[in-house]
Amino acid sequence: MRNTFTLLFAALLITLVGCKNKEKYPGPLTPEKALESIQVIEGLKVELFAAEPLVTDPVSMEFDEDGNCYVVVMSDYPNKPEPGKEKGHIRVLRDTDGDGKADTSIVFAGKLSEGTSILPWKGGLLVTAAPEILYMKDTTGDFVADTREVLFSGFFKDNPETQITNLRFGVDNWIYANNRGQDGNVTYKEKPGTPPLSVKGADFRFRLDRGLFELETGPGQFGQALDDYRNRFVTENSIHIQQILIPWRYTHRHAFLPSTRSIKNISDHEPIMFQESATPWWRAERTKRRNQEFQEKKLKRVEYERDHFTGASGGTFYNGDALPKQFYGNIFTGEVAGNLVHRDILTSSPDSVYFIAKRPAEEVKREFIYSKDNWFRPVNFSVGPDGYLYVLDYYRQHIETPVSIPDDLKADMDFYAGSDKGRIYRVMPAGGTYKKATPVLSKASSDSLVQLFSHPNQWYASQAHRLLVERQDKTVIPALQKVFRESADPRARLHALYVLEAYDALNAGIVKEALADSSNDVKEHAVILAENYTALLPELLALVKDAPAKLALQVALSLGQFNAPQVTPALVQVMERFGYDRTIQMAVLSSNAGSTPATLDALFKSSLASDSTKLPNVFVHDCSYVIGNRNNKAQLQQFVSLLEQPAMVFNKRQANAIKGLVNGWEKSTTIDADLKTKVTALKGKLKKINGETITQLKELVASTKY
Repeated sequence: MRNTFTLLFAALLITLVGCKNKEKYPGPLTPEKALESIQVIEGLKVELFAAEPLVTDPVSMEFDEDGNCYVVVMSDYPNKPEPGKEKGHIRVLRDTDGDGKADTSIVFAGKLSEGTSILPWKGGLLVTAAPEILYMKDTTGDFVADTREVLFSGFFKDNPETQITNLRFGVDNWIYANNRGQDGNVTYKEKPGTPPLSVKGADFRFRLDRGLFELETGPGQFGQALDDYRNRFVTENSIHIQQILIPWRYTHRHAFLPSTRSIKNISDHEPIMFQESATPWWRAERTKRRNQEFQEKKLKRVEYERDHFTGASGGTFYNGDALPKQFYGNIFTGEVAGNLVHRDILTSSPDSVYFIAKRPAEEVKREFIYSKDNWFRPVNFSVGPDGYLYVLDYYRQHIETPVSIPDDLKADMDFYAGSDKGRIYRVMPAGGTYKKATPVLSKASSDSLVQLFSHPNQWYASQAHRLLVERQDKTVIPALQKVFRESADPRARLHALYVLEAYDALNAGIVKEALADSSNDVKEHAVILAENYTALLPELLALVKDAPAKLALQVALSLGQFNAPQVTPALVQVMERFGYDRTIQMAVLSSNAGSTPATLDALFKSSLASDSTKLPNVFVHDCSYVIGNRNNKAQLQQFVSLLEQPAMVFNKRQANAIKGLVNGWEKSTTIDADLKTKVTALKGKLKKINGETITQLKELVASTKY
C-alpha cells in the first residue's frame, strides 16, 4: 500500500512539474502552424520549403551551379559531441516534382563535428568544421560524398558560437571566412613546409587557385555578407551589422600602428528590435538577478531581458531578382533570441568611407519578419537560383550557451528540445506563384558563362565567375575582355576584370582602362590591382584630386605600396580632403610613407597647418607614436627638429606629439634596456610639457647610439 501511494505521489509530482514547465516554456508548433505564426511585411509572403523529417537543425544552405540544395545540419549544439558520435551532417534537399517544396533528402556527409558553413567548389563542397576546413565531393552521382580532404587545420574548436565559419566567395577571387579572432595556428595541406599561421585576433581568407591564405580584418561571428563589390559586413551578437573598413594586409604592413582596429558599427539606429514573442522565463529571471547584482556593486550597467539585439546572426546580402527591386542590396539579419528577421538598407555618401545601415520606412516600428513563437530561430539565409530569399529556422526551444545560465534556472531546460525539428522558409512576392529555376551551369560553355555576369540574379554571375576560375579556360579571354570593355553593367565589368586576373591575363593597359572606369566601385578594385604596376603610379596620383572618400581611402592604402617621392605629397592631399576621418588617418599612417617626420613636415607646410579638424591632435599623436616605436635615429632626429615649428605649436600639437613619440618609443621592441629606462624616466615628466621637456628630449635623441 505504501509503495502504491509513493508511486501515485511521484506520478502526481511529475505531472505537476511537467505542467509548470509547459507554463514556463510552451511546446513546439507543427510546421504548418509555425508558418501561420510568421508575419512578414506587406507585399511579401512566406512559404515552407522544407521541414522535419527532411531536415533538422539547419544552419547553412547553398545551391551549387546546377541548383542542388545543400544544407548543413548542426545537431550537436550546444555541447561538443564525443568522437565517433557526431550527429552533425550535410543533406541534399531535392524538389523532384517542382512544386516548390523539398520532397527528397539525402545525407551527403555524416558524422560531421560542428559543421557551420559550406561553399561549392570544383563539383564538391568546402566545409568549415573546426578545427578544419574540409573539401568533400561526390564522384559517383548519388549525392553522397565519397572523398574527404582536410585542406586547412588548426582553427579554434572549443566554442561552437565562435569558430571558423561563413565561407563566402568574393568577386576578387578570394574566399572569406569569419574566425571571431580566435587563437589557432593554421596549416594548409598544399603548403606543408609553410610555418603555421597564427590567426589570433583575425578573420581568414584564402585562394585555392593560387594556394594562398592569410589573415583578414575582423572579427566577425556567425554572419558575413559580401556585396556585389566585395564590401564586407559581419555580425556579432548584439551588433547586428558592422563594416570592415581596411583589410588586414594594410593595417599590419608595418608593426608600429598604435591601433589596428578597422571595423565599424554602421547602424544608424539604436540596437532595438521590435520583439513580439514573450520573454522566456529563464531570461527574465537571469536578467533580474544580474541587474540586482549590478546595483549592489554600484555598477552603471543595465541588462535588457528583451527588445535589444543579443543574438544577431547570419547577415546576408540579397542580390536576387525574385523580390521587388527595392529589396536588392538589402542586408537581412536573423535574431534568434527575438524570434525575428531584421532588414537594413545600405546608403552611401561621397564624403564617407563607410555605408550607413538604415531601417526601411515601413519597418521603423516593426521588423521585416517576426513570430510570437519562441521556437522560431532564424539563424541564417540563402539566395537561390530562383532569386528568392530563404530563411533557415533552427527551431529549438532554447538557444543559448548553457554555461551562461545559472544551474538552478537550467535545471528544467532541455537544450536539445527541437533537435528533431527544423524549417526552411522561402520569402516571395505576396501575389506571386513559385517559379522553379533549373540551372545546369556545370555543362554550360565557358563563353556562355561569361554572358551571365550581368544576370539580374547575381547568383548566376557568382556561380559563373567561380566556375571560370575553377576551369582556367583561357580560350574565353577575348570574351572576358569584350565584357570588361563593353558591358553597361559595372558588376559584369568587375567580374570580367577579376576572371582575367585569375587567368594571369591582366596587364598595365587593362588596369589603366579600369582606373578610368565610370564606376567608382570598379575603380576601387582597379586601384588595388594597380599596386602590381609601377607604371600606373601617375594614374593613382591623379585620382587623389577628386575621388570620393571611399575611393580615396583605397588610393591612400594602395599608394602606400609604392616607394616613390610623390607618395607623401599625395597622402597630404588626401588628408587635406578627408583628414577629419579616422579611417583615412589610419590608412595614411599604415604605410611607411605616411608615418614619418617627413609626413608631419609636409602636413605642417600644407593648408592643414592651422586646421585642427583635418589635421587633428590624435593624428599628430599617432604619427609621432609610430616614429617613436620605429626607433630609427635619423627619424627621431628629424622629429625633434620639428618640435618648435609654428604649425607644431598650434593647438597643443606639440604636447600630443611628444607624448605620442615617448609612448611609442618606450614600447619599441628594438629599444635596449638602458635607453628604455631613460625614456620611461622622461615619460614620467610629461604631465607638464615645457621648454625643459623639449630640451631633455633633444638631448636624449642626440645621445642615443645605434
